[in-house]
Amino acid sequence: MKKQIATLVLALAAAAPALAAPETYVLDGTHSFPRFSYSHFGYSTQLSRFEKTTGKIVFDKAAKTGAVDIVIDTKSVNTGYATFNEHIQGEDFLDTAKYPTATFKSTKVVFDGDKPVAVEGNLTLKGVTRPVTLTVTSFQAMPHPMLKKDAIGANAHVVVKRSEFNAGKYAPYVGDEVRIDVAVEAIKE
Repeated sequence: MKKQIATLVLALAAAAPALAAPETYVLDGTHSFPRFSYSHFGYSTQLSRFEKTTGKIVFDKAAKTGAVDIVIDTKSVNTGYATFNEHIQGEDFLDTAKYPTATFKSTKVVFDGDKPVAVEGNLTLKGVTRPVTLTVTSFQAMPHPMLKKDAIGANAHVVVKRSEFNAGKYAPYVGDEVRIDVAVEAIKE
C-alpha cells in the first residue's frame, strides 16, 4: 500500500504544472530615469531628472509578488542648466555632499490580475525616510527583442512634499509638492 501511495504522489507531482519562482532583474541604467517636477513660482512646471540609477526588481508573476530596490545618484541631477544643477545639489535642497544617494525600497507590490498597479515602500531622501506609494501606470514583461533576454519595464509616479525631507527652501513660492516619475527597464539576471 505504501508503494502505491508513493507512486500516486510521484505521479501527481509530475503531472502538476511547474511553479514559477521569483526572478531577479537588474535595472538598465540607460533606460531608467527618475524625473521630478514642481511649480516654479506658479509660472511654470520645472522638469528635471537623475542620470544615474541602479537597482534590482524581483518579480513573481505566478505568486503575484515582487520587490523593488532602487538607488539614485543624486549628484547626477540634470536640470538642463549646470549652474542650477549645483544649486539643487546644495544644502538647501538635495545636499549631495552629505547625501549622495536617494533610495526606494518596497515593502509590498499590489497587483490587479497579472500586473502590478502600485508599489508601497520607503523613500529615503536627504537622510529622511518616509513611506510612499508609487502608482504604476504601465507595466510590461516580455523577452527583450534586441537583447534576447527576459525583461520588464514600468512607469510609476508619486507626489511628495519636499519640506518633509528637509528640502523645503522657498516653499510655498517654489512648490512644496514634487511629483516624482520613475521610468524603469530591467533585464533578467
